Amino acid sequence: MKKSLFLSFALCCSLLLFAQPQVQIVKVSVVPDSQDWNYALNKKAKFDISVTQSGIPVKDVEIRYELSYDMMPAFKTATITLKEGKAQIEGGSMKTPGFLRCRVFAKYNDKEYEGRGTAGFAPETIKPTAEVPADFQAFWDKAKADNKKIPMDAKIRLLPERCTEKTNVYELNFQNFRTGSRMYGILCIPKAPGKYPALLRVPGAGVRPYTGDIKNADRGMITLDMGIHGIPVTMEQGVYDDLRAGALQMYSTSNFDNKDNVYYKRVYLGCVRAVDYIFSLTEFDGENIVVYGGSQGGALSVTTAALDQRIKGSICFYPALADMTGYLHNRAGGWPHIFRNNNDVPAVLAEKVKTSGYYDVVNFARLLKAPIFFGFGYNDMVCPPTSTYSVYNVITSPKTLCVVPEIEHYTYPEMWDAAWKWADGIIGR
Repeated sequence: MKKSLFLSFALCCSLLLFAQPQVQIVKVSVVPDSQDWNYALNKKAKFDISVTQSGIPVKDVEIRYELSYDMMPAFKTATITLKEGKAQIEGGSMKTPGFLRCRVFAKYNDKEYEGRGTAGFAPETIKPTAEVPADFQAFWDKAKADNKKIPMDAKIRLLPERCTEKTNVYELNFQNFRTGSRMYGILCIPKAPGKYPALLRVPGAGVRPYTGDIKNADRGMITLDMGIHGIPVTMEQGVYDDLRAGALQMYSTSNFDNKDNVYYKRVYLGCVRAVDYIFSLTEFDGENIVVYGGSQGGALSVTTAALDQRIKGSICFYPALADMTGYLHNRAGGWPHIFRNNNDVPAVLAEKVKTSGYYDVVNFARLLKAPIFFGFGYNDMVCPPTSTYSVYNVITSPKTLCVVPEIEHYTYPEMWDAAWKWADGIIGR
């Protein structure tokens, strides 16, 4: 089953969750001349450009524009003057499925402003470059089995200052991956007696404290807001700033030359252990659980649902760690872009490519059985649409697609409204 939700380009400019772009007095608009921003192969795309201040075209403004394929070097750069604040640029076409991007830079009052538009060419036919290791399933089956041998040893600490009239809020930690290694998160449980569905929120990239998904807990759901770094999630912000700049600065790309030492092995297994913990709660209804996240969290929502068949549904926005080898095939690869501008010697590169297959979201997406809600935009240059479609196109479980082409690495509130409505249907609310 495949559903498609194409949201209007004119959605409200306020944003929710993850990145929030700054609204500026000068706006550079770049819009492909196709209503849905999509084109057939070999069809030519044009981009309508406008530069406005407070909605009024800026006359005689000079712009510089770049044309490129998704995340590739520009194949054309030019400078023109917009006499009436508007112009149309010939973008060209593509012979193979993918995306063609136009970035426009306008200088006004000594400040540079950017806008971008991205045309899709048969994106529903994009195929991943990531290869599935022959022992992929066996590798993860053994990893999960080994992890189950480690006692969970879960501990919770009530956070009275965060509790509401309806919800108790706790800091949770449990053992994972090896003896003494722990995962931390914020657990919220409704106070009223009863059995409740659960939401597992998995995080975007970075190092930070967590507040917990109290809003959804107040709606009558158990929520668990997981951290991934094995450190408490209620410390002062300065501690996380120091870790982000120090020991955890390169965590997302560390040890990709050895499949057993990749940072994300502990993380992927920790998310499954979080599901184990939820199933251990007497307040849980024993069946209805949805995992959700964006970017790195989008990746983890897919990997968790693939590794644990108890997940009833997942919400994934612009997944990271997706088709990472794309750059080695002259096209975009997913965050953290480990193969972009790669200068490893051949033997090291070959080992990293092989290892990446065990962690690439594409290979987990192939295994999905549970329904998934999947959202992203074409202008994203963190988790580019080529890599995102590489994931989406291999999913064979029921999937609902929510594309808003104009967005970059963020979401609109309406996208989350649609996701929550979908999730309520999955868990029978």
